[in-house]
Amino acid sequence: MANTSGRLNAYLVDVDRQAQERSHRLIEGMKQTQDITEQLKAENDLEWTGKMNNIRVCAREIVYDEIIYA
Repeated sequence: MANTSGRLNAYLVDVDRQAQERSHRLIEGMKQTQDITEQLKAENDLEWTGKMNNIRVCAREIVYDEIIYA
């Protein structure tokens, strides 16, 4: 039983790593595409927060579809 548990844990750690890396790449790409910058954050924190929340939700859905539920 321990051997199976070890493989499962290793698999889950790998999936988590892949999901985090993909999410980070997606978020950074969307920020560039939508011109969400540190300047926007300094000038209009509320707008920046709203846009970032939207990007995070979109990235999460993509990661779920591509990695988690695949």
